[in-house]
Amino acid sequence: MAVVTLPIELPTEPTWEELLGSKKWKGLLDPLDLKLRKHIIRCGEFCQVTGDGFNTDTESKNCGKCYFSKESLLEKVYLPFASDYEVVAYLYTTVTSDSCMRDIGLITDLMFRDNKETNWMGYIAVTKDQVCKANGRREIYVAWRGTMRPAEWNIDLDIKLVPATPLLESGSGDDDDDLVVNARSIWDNLSPTPKVSEGWLKIYTTDNPDSEIAKTSARSQLQKKIRELVKRYKEDDDAGISLSLTFTGHSLGGALAALSAFDVAKNVCPSNIPVAAFVFGMPMLGNWAFCNKIKALKNLRILHVKNSYDIVPKLPSWLMGYASSVGTELVVDITKSPYLKYPQDKLEQIAFCHNLEILLHLVAGWNGDDEKFELIKVKRALALINKGGDFLKQINKDVPASWWVVENKGMLVDHENGDHWSLAVPET
Repeated sequence: MAVVTLPIELPTEPTWEELLGSKKWKGLLDPLDLKLRKHIIRCGEFCQVTGDGFNTDTESKNCGKCYFSKESLLEKVYLPFASDYEVVAYLYTTVTSDSCMRDIGLITDLMFRDNKETNWMGYIAVTKDQVCKANGRREIYVAWRGTMRPAEWNIDLDIKLVPATPLLESGSGDDDDDLVVNARSIWDNLSPTPKVSEGWLKIYTTDNPDSEIAKTSARSQLQKKIRELVKRYKEDDDAGISLSLTFTGHSLGGALAALSAFDVAKNVCPSNIPVAAFVFGMPMLGNWAFCNKIKALKNLRILHVKNSYDIVPKLPSWLMGYASSVGTELVVDITKSPYLKYPQDKLEQIAFCHNLEILLHLVAGWNGDDEKFELIKVKRALALINKGGDFLKQINKDVPASWWVVENKGMLVDHENGDHWSLAVPET
């Protein structure tokens, strides 16, 4: 009797489109696919650039700006793949310090007559030509910063749900308005109107005509640049080079990434260009009606990476009408890593569980709830855990706490002018 040998089906690597969520990451999260793991970390590292490059020194005249020029940013913050990308635009947001404070009666109109503050909030990076030709694709990344300025905490507290009308204008995105995804009837019946957090919407859409660095809103800046880039790279398609957009952000930056990805997918990009958002530790975005709008867009996918012990993704609260999910989720457990030192202080515990570098560390070694945590598939430096805190278990104490500082606090020397030292002028 002849023995029939059946062909062995070897697992195939996900395509670029699948990494961006074309199949909603089905079969790639548990176990976590190696290529997706690396791509998630790459997106997180794009996020980390915004924190590392932001000037928070209140004694500096450049506070609220980026330390570095567009040409040097990625290199100066030691992004591992800096040479593959060029930063083509900076993004600025304007915050107001009054809205929620007025709502709860803590301030009066007289206290804030000129209360607008414009800060550097992120950047747009594009794959360089030689990399595009090698990979057969052109990647556009939009990275948003999390909360770092006092006025931005006010935005975080502005949690009233308001109609998302500015984002729902007729656009080019391919959606299905009849689609209802994971509806919670109690909230959909009470509020069928798509709504988002007032704070997230304001920081995205507020302009500042008096600003010296950015007079228009972050939304206007972003839409203008994305339209320009899509037009510029239109000929890539004829050369067999595909175009994709990836939005990324942590915390408040995650909310901005999801909001702006929806806006661009619906109102700016042709529906044949895939738009993905990889968000980290993102707070709740809006109500179920708005989240259904997000999920109905066929050219948009969102992957939310979060730590199960992080409180931020659970806020404001579903009790206030917020939806608990806007897309696919990858939930990791901070207690699985043997390398982390849990702080005793309650406030430090919140920061610890919400820390982006720790979250990327967890993604690097994550093998699921039932398997051992191992930094074998992706060797990510343990020293990064202490980049902005004191969270690394150590034997030899060879990694100091909060070790990331900008070289010379942004001071530059001019050897051609008598070794004159001066504060670098940030580029807008």
